[in-house]
Amino acid sequence: MARQPDLATVIAARAGDPAAVDRLVAGYLPLVYTIVGRALEGHADVDDVVQEVMIRVLRNLGELREPESFRSWLVAITVRQVRERFRSRHSAPDELLDADLRDPGADFTDLAITRLELSGQRRETAEATRWLDEENRELLSLWWLEASGELTRDEIVDATGVGRQHAAVRIQRMKLQLETARAVVRALHRAPRCADLDALLISWDGRPGPLWRKRIARHTRECGVCASAWHDLIAAERLLAGMALVPLPPAYFTTLSGTPAAAPTASPTVTVSLPAKAGGSLAQKALAGMLAATAVAGGAALVVADRESPPPAARVAVAEPVALPASPSPAPSVSAPPSLAPSVAPSRSPSRPPSPQPSRKPSTAPPVTTGTSVKKGAAVWTFTGSKAALKDVGASWYYDWGPSDDDVPGPAGVAFVPMIWGAANVTTATLKQAAAEGDDWLLGFNEPDLAEQSNMTVEAALDAWPKLEATGMKLVSPAVAFGGDTAGGWLDRFMTGASERGLRVDAIALHWYGSDFSKAAVNQFLGYVDAVHQRYGKPIWITEFGLIDFGGSPRYPSDAQKVAFIKGATAGLEKRRFVARYAWFGLPAVGDSADFGLYKDGKTPTEAGKAYRAAG
Repeated sequence: MARQPDLATVIAARAGDPAAVDRLVAGYLPLVYTIVGRALEGHADVDDVVQEVMIRVLRNLGELREPESFRSWLVAITVRQVRERFRSRHSAPDELLDADLRDPGADFTDLAITRLELSGQRRETAEATRWLDEENRELLSLWWLEASGELTRDEIVDATGVGRQHAAVRIQRMKLQLETARAVVRALHRAPRCADLDALLISWDGRPGPLWRKRIARHTRECGVCASAWHDLIAAERLLAGMALVPLPPAYFTTLSGTPAAAPTASPTVTVSLPAKAGGSLAQKALAGMLAATAVAGGAALVVADRESPPPAARVAVAEPVALPASPSPAPSVSAPPSLAPSVAPSRSPSRPPSPQPSRKPSTAPPVTTGTSVKKGAAVWTFTGSKAALKDVGASWYYDWGPSDDDVPGPAGVAFVPMIWGAANVTTATLKQAAAEGDDWLLGFNEPDLAEQSNMTVEAALDAWPKLEATGMKLVSPAVAFGGDTAGGWLDRFMTGASERGLRVDAIALHWYGSDFSKAAVNQFLGYVDAVHQRYGKPIWITEFGLIDFGGSPRYPSDAQKVAFIKGATAGLEKRRFVARYAWFGLPAVGDSADFGLYKDGKTPTEAGKAYRAAG
């Protein structure tokens, strides 16, 4: 068995201990990678699915009632995500994946052969997995781990959702197909190869598949030369017994800064650099960054995220966006959409009588924009033409992560919403500056759940909140990077504490980035929004959202995918009465934001910019 975290680690991680979370990810990532990699056979989606699994696990870890069942629960989630990816590939196979990436498994099988140093019949068995049907590859991924001592039959039964007898029958059928595939591999590798088999293969394109498996297997049974391929086959269970998990590929041994890191040989601590976001430049999400850059060999390494501190300046907006890290990773949430929340005016928390507030600019008139939506806004940092771009895109409001619009002034009729970015900004002067702005709303802390962002404990945020209340402004909750719908998560604990202390929170802020560029992204995003509203029953502000795969390739969607997502997502947000405002990340499409921003200058929208301009 590979070394995996004990029950105490699971319990500590469920309670929110960051070190325990790191150990849990490091210990179980190889198991998840082996299941997904074998099931998808090295498909280009493997990394995405592994990441989705781990994000889903950590998002819902707080709701796990029986910590001792963690591994079974993890395996069940993994199988569901594999099946979901199978379904999405079948629904739109040509739209999402280039034909050159459809080699059914060469990468993963070659990795197993070379990194595990397989030879003889073990090597033949690994190669034979390329020839299995899709359904059997999923089952093989679990049975392979049972045969090698990593899983139990009960865990396979739980993961597949079938009875024990049914599971036994399915496994037996899979093993028979694997045996047939092993004979096919032997016949193809025979030297010299049978002349009749060569004649049969003239029209074969070299890619394993069910049709050619059947044709070649039939030939081997009927051919006197090739019939020996069926002889002396050692039972697959004996070949797999005691085999280790397939080590993660070399791409995983890379820090987020892009510097290759040596694969660990024992149990070292691997440092993962997680740069901070500044000035609206690309956010580095701690969880996803850890998943993207984890250096683990057979579950033997501990991952510690080395997260840089946020910028010392009180403001987050800067003139020059920070360069993108080489291997970032997406912010979670990729959960399947729950049922839609009722479209009713959400309830509000009881409000304390507002304290006397500082004088404020007269409230601006309702915005007059090229769009029609009072919800639509943008996250903006300094760039040439920001004022003109805000007007052209039809934004009703915007923000720049700071307490005033001094650095990024907006056009008339477009409301500015100030933010108190972090603990260092909770000062009399900064609060007075924010209260003097034209909009009646104040945004709370920026991603306090990430060490490289405002990095605040729930208690610290609750202690500071009365000072924000004293402005008399309507307050939007701290914007968590992920897990807004998770019981026991940062936001959930903040909202529980606010209720217990009688603090006022008028709306909920969310961030969301999707790494799935398919049509499913719209429902993944809206499902998360719905789930958060269902939990808290308050108006929702989406202050950052977009499509970015921080750790995969391609990192950004195509123009067509961005346009499709923007159209679908904004249409869904407009229909939800509980969504008060939303803001794309971000308005500038310059420098490192050229691939996801909306405007190259004040009057030149990208394709995404055109779609966002038309939204509402």
